[in-house]
Amino acid sequence: MDLRARARRLKQELVALHLAYRDPRTPWYAKALPALVIAYALSPIDLIPDFIPVLGYLDDVILLPLGIALALRLIPREVMDDCRRRANEQHRLPVSKTGAVLVVVCWLAALAALAWWIVRRISA
Repeated sequence: MDLRARARRLKQELVALHLAYRDPRTPWYAKALPALVIAYALSPIDLIPDFIPVLGYLDDVILLPLGIALALRLIPREVMDDCRRRANEQHRLPVSKTGAVLVVVCWLAALAALAWWIVRRISA
């Protein structure tokens, strides 16, 4: 399977995951990880910006597929099968403003931790 086909399949799985997240048959405990994965995948901001060599694409190549795979394991098979059928008809993914906010919060928390560490080092 070539890279483009894998990317299309991953996008379809993400659409199906989005539909499964919204499906009332999905148990509440199985919605937490998919919610985070979907929010991050649809976020217009990356956790690791793509301009950073090698690491910039790490989230797109490793973290996102891993998150999708883990989220798919939590959702019942019959729900995912139905959502995959519906995903084949629906090819659009919305942009997630929530995902963008989550990424910005992660960056701010990392910057705050770095600033705290620097202040402790200077004052010690």
